[in-house]
Amino acid sequence: MNRLPQLLWCLLALLICATGSVAARGLTDPVLRERQRTLVDAAVAGLAPQRPGQPDLYVVGFGGDSAEDVFRNETVYLDTLMSQRFGARGRVVTLINHSDSLIRTPRPLATLENLRAALAGVGKTMDHEQDVLLLFMTMHGTPQHQLFVQLAPVYFDLIDPGELRKALDDAGIRNRVLVISACYSGGFVPALKNNDTLILTAAHRNRPSFGCGPDSDATYFGRAWLVDGLNETTDFVAAFETAKTRIAEREKAEGFRPSRPQISAGKQLLPRLQAWQSQLVPGPKVAYAVPAPPAPAIDAATPSKADSGKASKPKK
Repeated sequence: MNRLPQLLWCLLALLICATGSVAARGLTDPVLRERQRTLVDAAVAGLAPQRPGQPDLYVVGFGGDSAEDVFRNETVYLDTLMSQRFGARGRVVTLINHSDSLIRTPRPLATLENLRAALAGVGKTMDHEQDVLLLFMTMHGTPQHQLFVQLAPVYFDLIDPGELRKALDDAGIRNRVLVISACYSGGFVPALKNNDTLILTAAHRNRPSFGCGPDSDATYFGRAWLVDGLNETTDFVAAFETAKTRIAEREKAEGFRPSRPQISAGKQLLPRLQAWQSQLVPGPKVAYAVPAPPAPAIDAATPSKADSGKASKPKK
């Protein structure tokens, strides 16, 4: 992608978020709210049960901003990758703010309420001693260390580190891998870290990350860690270290200030991750495919090209 348009989109996103004046607007339409409850309940009810004596990976994906397809793209791919390569089929819940979620591919929206419900459902299903949660969140972030979530014009909100920590704690989930792909996402580390948590963020607490914009298929971090890294290894930390190097090289080549992705690894979680990984039989690599746009509607009143051609011929 050309550097100038990408930089302008990043700056625009930062300007919107940096004001800190986003007025939260919840889902007020009663039909939409009821539909969301139904979708979340169904997603949670459909989770595969924990297998006694075998560590399982449960996954929640959160694509928070409907304004750009890139966040939807990464969350949909997360579902495919975890199901096909990481043995998590039936143990993935995705929450996505996108028009597709309302019509073409109905799924729960990425709201704080739905996130709480999804985490609570996972917490009730998993084995708290041996199973592991992977929570992957991708969207815009603010310099005030908030995640900007929206499905314009019906829903806007900001999620801060304390709210995310409370949602995880209330769900009773012990073993956590938290991946936050957003500008300034390193600011979430202090509130979320503990000995049972691995945290990976796309940027330092005072740095933006890159890859947003209408022409982007994947963010820099999403491409380097989720797509490339996890197709080369099933080790989340190893994939992060490789991704960090690749992102730094790309940013330098394109003239961006380094985003400085961050990692915080809880000592008690690492052995549990190793236990899960040791029994995993990885599936094949999964190509990154962007969901196809919807087919344009055909207006019966509009003549086809062939008809138009015939109609335009002069009469003899």
